[in-house]
Amino acid sequence: MGAKFRRQHPIGPYFVDFCCLERRVVVEVNGGHHDKQIEADRQRTGFLEERGFRVLRFWDNEVLNEIDAVLQRVAEAVGNPHRDPLPSPDYS
Repeated sequence: MGAKFRRQHPIGPYFVDFCCLERRVVVEVNGGHHDKQIEADRQRTGFLEERGFRVLRFWDNEVLNEIDAVLQRVAEAVGNPHRDPLPSPDYS
């Protein structure tokens, strides 16, 4: 779909796993330790969404075992315009 993703891209105090700046899509791949940091992940997602990013989260086993479904969700996010107007690109 022509979208370019950056790996380990900094946005404010966070490094996101994958980011398409052009389409304002962030993809996070979570390992098992994320079930113990639900609140921290919620805050991180909130920070990113406040800056106009759509955040997709996948478990690492989803990426390994269900890659077609994961790629379909990413393609949908990249192909559909964001549901909210975008704020100015202040990444701090």
